[in-house]
Amino acid sequence: MMDNRECPCGQNRVRDEAAQWFVRLQAPAMSVDERQRYEAWLDEHPNHRDEILLLQGIWSATDLLPKERLQALCERPAERPKRRSLLRFAVAAGLLAMAVGLGLFSGLGASSDYNAEFATTLGERRHIALPDGSVIDLNSRSRVRIQFAHHQRRVELAEGEALFRVEHDAGRPFTVEAGNGRVTVTGTRFDVRRDADSTRVAVEQGSVKVQGRDASQTEFVNLSAGLGTRIDAQGKVAAPYGINADELTAWRHGKLVFNNAPLSEVAQEVSRYRAKPLRIGSAAVGNLRLTSVFRADNPEALLKALPNILPVAVRTLDDGSQEIIAR
Repeated sequence: MMDNRECPCGQNRVRDEAAQWFVRLQAPAMSVDERQRYEAWLDEHPNHRDEILLLQGIWSATDLLPKERLQALCERPAERPKRRSLLRFAVAAGLLAMAVGLGLFSGLGASSDYNAEFATTLGERRHIALPDGSVIDLNSRSRVRIQFAHHQRRVELAEGEALFRVEHDAGRPFTVEAGNGRVTVTGTRFDVRRDADSTRVAVEQGSVKVQGRDASQTEFVNLSAGLGTRIDAQGKVAAPYGINADELTAWRHGKLVFNNAPLSEVAQEVSRYRAKPLRIGSAAVGNLRLTSVFRADNPEALLKALPNILPVAVRTLDDGSQEIIAR
């Protein structure tokens, strides 16, 4: 594969593609096929991710400029830059022009205020760049509501799972509300998963404060990198425990990783990627352990392989769902 960093022509093409993908990410939800093409493009070369990160920075910087100034920048540069800078300016200006054309700067009148809602459908993942430079990756069947004000940044994970990469801002803490729990940070990288009866928090980088939604300010658990916790239906936060962040966030790359996981948890996870739920026939079956890796976009492969790994069978129920039973 050609290294675009050694070919200016290739780099120009990558910048154009990155700008097009970045604007598409801000528009209405992608189809599953389009999302897969975007993920494949990201994985083709490290420069692809670098250019997306650059555009995220440009996007964040626009929040400090009035709309009229942005439109002026799209028309022509204030002074003639060097050739290398001009190439980068052309991509940035193209991005801004497309974004203005799509009406994506409607909230720029008040730079500190931002309100939005994003959701994914079955099998869809979505990459969301926020105006403060933070990034949210949404897993399948997930939904977030975002409210930024002058002194706070608040996100509600209404359902599903999200990986947060939060830009540091000591003056505006970033808070994630999920079920009966709350996660507060100033800058870090962490994963939050909301299930029907609990919420899981796992930290990849930095540190976060986790507390029950109705708990007092003195009742919380601090998590640093490599640690996780759960918040139950009553808002009680469990003691920190060690986690494997790469395994927990493998869904970003379309993988389901199970490491000595109870089959009950496997069924719950796989159900998020299927139209019909996967059920467990008995407590004994649910306690069986599985270690394996599967593709998130092909959960049926797991069902076919399971009887060859564990003493179980898979049967289809009248409602179209499937159940794992003892063999």
